[in-house]
Amino acid sequence: MDDWKRLYQDVITCRQCPRLVQHREHVGQVKRRAYRDETYWARPIPGWGDPQARLLIVGLAPAAHGGNRTGRIFTGDASGNFLMAALHWTGFANQPYSLHRNDGLVLRDVYITAVVRCVPPGNRPRPDELRNCRAFLMRELELLHRVRVVLTLGQVATQGFLAAWSAWRSLPRPLRVRFRHGGQCALDETHTLLMSYHPSRQNTQTGRLTRAMLVAVLEAARDLLGSEGSGVRLSQTLDP
Repeated sequence: MDDWKRLYQDVITCRQCPRLVQHREHVGQVKRRAYRDETYWARPIPGWGDPQARLLIVGLAPAAHGGNRTGRIFTGDASGNFLMAALHWTGFANQPYSLHRNDGLVLRDVYITAVVRCVPPGNRPRPDELRNCRAFLMRELELLHRVRVVLTLGQVATQGFLAAWSAWRSLPRPLRVRFRHGGQCALDETHTLLMSYHPSRQNTQTGRLTRAMLVAVLEAARDLLGSEGSGVRLSQTLDP
């Protein structure tokens, strides 16, 4: 676990992107009225989940009053609950909600991360900010040696993951994949990429992404992985 601990510390102490540092800390000071009595995390967010995961989920970035508040990605907001409900339905999570870091949520055979670790203004990271975070995702890929399926949530997350994968694999040219919900392609002989719309409120409230649509993608991941379990004990789960 020493490599995981070093990665965790490197992520949460990162200050490479002045714009993101200023924004995440500003949000943590101003707060949202509903959370005015809470202390915001307001630091970069590490990935979390099962260190023996065969499914890797890659999102865009922490939400201003979700992960940036709670210190765990997809936690404390509607997007997180939407994702966890689908993960629970397909057997990857022990409960259908993600409220805070000590809510008892356990991910089984899945690890969740993001291509950007700080909340970006307007949820739009700049290319240089994506590049600065790329090394963290590459280090996670190195440690998650059992991953066989990668699910990316949204176009930016998809392209950010492909850039990290290509660099990690030292490919002569970056992989190019056209994003589409439900899309599937081989990354190599043993790894498969699946794609889904991001479970943002903009997508879920308009019906662009329904619970059934996300569950269908996760069931496709389950089919690709087969019935073999991860074998991880709950005490081994990595939590930020």
